[in-house]
Amino acid sequence: MTPEMIVVTTDSLPGREIAQTLGLVRGSTVRAKHIGSDIVASLRNLVGGEVREYAALLAGAREQALDRMIAEARTMGADAVVGARLETSTIAQGASEILAYGTAVRLK
Repeated sequence: MTPEMIVVTTDSLPGREIAQTLGLVRGSTVRAKHIGSDIVASLRNLVGGEVREYAALLAGAREQALDRMIAEARTMGADAVVGARLETSTIAQGASEILAYGTAVRLK
């Protein structure tokens, strides 16, 4: 079994010491809206409230981007990723990129 990767937004881990900084790791995915979800979301937009179709799409994209970042950190032999961040950008109408990035480290 593979040990769980520690991922934090802070630059350090309380109670742990960083032995080696391995470098930048990142993972990304690009997701596009589905025409069916778009229609339902447009109708929901008329009455207000959360657009669950888009929320689910973005939640899945965030998880995939994080998984890809963690996989890259594992290939470098990291125990943790510090300074983790998520960013999003629109790359085309109806399509967005989610980027997860941070610094891969080995712990003492």
